Amino acid sequence: MSSRFDLGKKPHLGYTGSILDRAAELRHDPAAIAALAADPRARTLVIAGELVCLRNGEPFNDPTFTLAQAALMSAAERTHEQVFLGRNGDAALFAVAIDPDTAKALRSRSDLLVTDLRSLATGALASPEHLPALAEAKSLLGWHNRHRFCPNCGAPTRLVEAGWRRDCAACGAQHFPRTDPVVIMLAIHGERCLLGRQPRFAKGMWSCLAGFVEPGETIEDAVRRETLEEAGIVCGRVAYFASQPWPFPMSLMIGCHAQALTTELKVDRSELEDARWFARDEVVAMVLRQHPDGLTAAHPFAIAQHIIRAWLEVDRSPF
Repeated sequence: MSSRFDLGKKPHLGYTGSILDRAAELRHDPAAIAALAADPRARTLVIAGELVCLRNGEPFNDPTFTLAQAALMSAAERTHEQVFLGRNGDAALFAVAIDPDTAKALRSRSDLLVTDLRSLATGALASPEHLPALAEAKSLLGWHNRHRFCPNCGAPTRLVEAGWRRDCAACGAQHFPRTDPVVIMLAIHGERCLLGRQPRFAKGMWSCLAGFVEPGETIEDAVRRETLEEAGIVCGRVAYFASQPWPFPMSLMIGCHAQALTTELKVDRSELEDARWFARDEVVAMVLRQHPDGLTAAHPFAIAQHIIRAWLEVDRSPF
């Protein structure tokens, strides 16, 4: 298919393209993990809730520290949890959780940058190659922070298998990290697409509709249900586009295009500030940030813009 509109070079999809070998077979071997951690080439990411610690540098700040450097950063804390993320060649990469208040205190250090992961991506404050591992670390450590007690019996749990399981000594239950699936979709009707706004969005920004997949629900059914619930639009066929890890806190965005069968909007104001149909030409101007009213599409690092661009850049609809 030939291009319908020339939108320039495609942006990188944030948090994707990991260069790490997760080396899952090593998670069951404490001796192997200990040897990797003892290797002077080992590095760790330092995560503090929503915050990430980095070493100041040019052209990018570096989020990797030696394990000794990370230990000094959290020396005032009684305990901290460390997880094994994988290997880059022969060097292991870990992630350690420190208290957010500890991280905020580190902002006084001139050699460090302490900021949130979203700002890192949108502001290009770290090399794109680091973003997938940071997303993995933030999601995994966030899961650990929320599962310190057994949901089966309420007793404390402990981290095992290099951070990829928590065990309850009281009832023997084993708990594994989870990812929350979220559908994010562009409903299409002829030469128009449906975009929505949430109150938290930047002024003038519009994006795809999205929502969590419910238990016992297919991706396709979730797309149809969420579009109907949020905008009152009935959809037919659904086409998968791509996915994106979304570490806020630990989701997987499942990008789709949907065939709109109706056009009359009934916006759920408890979910959306507004929703409306946009013509192709207007959406092009939004993506290029040339809209006369200052309207824009989602940020280039987010899958929403990639879903929109995929519709704009081809001659014929996916349906």
